[in-house]
Amino acid sequence: MRVKDVLTSKGSQVVHTIDPEATVAELLDRLAEHDVGALVVSSDGERLSGIVSERDVVRKLRGVDDPGSTRIATIMVAEVRTCGPDDSVDDLMAIMTNHRVRHVPVLEDGVLVGLLSVGDAVKQRMDTLEFERDQLSSYVQG
Repeated sequence: MRVKDVLTSKGSQVVHTIDPEATVAELLDRLAEHDVGALVVSSDGERLSGIVSERDVVRKLRGVDDPGSTRIATIMVAEVRTCGPDDSVDDLMAIMTNHRVRHVPVLEDGVLVGLLSVGDAVKQRMDTLEFERDQLSSYVQG
């Protein structure tokens, strides 16, 4: 199974982004509006500048006097783990596990084509296991 298969199974190819100069207040609005846990940070919607998640808000804004006006560029993760559409789902899950990240942008020729969450990876794995179970059950029952 490949990353592109997971992207296809998600149905929507929309990747929600936010400009690095946007504020945390804007970030919170967009996270809630799109019901997501992270946004890709990008000035043009195609090139990756970083990623920012709920976790970054909680960890990096503690003790900040006016967190709502803080710029995304100051709290985003700039060194982002990425994958490509032709990478295996096992490789994707290894990235998430080994680097303790919940969201991995998918890049093709340096251009953002998707964003996968740990939930997407787990759902794909569960679907595969259910399919295999059904096939084995069908085989055993004759």
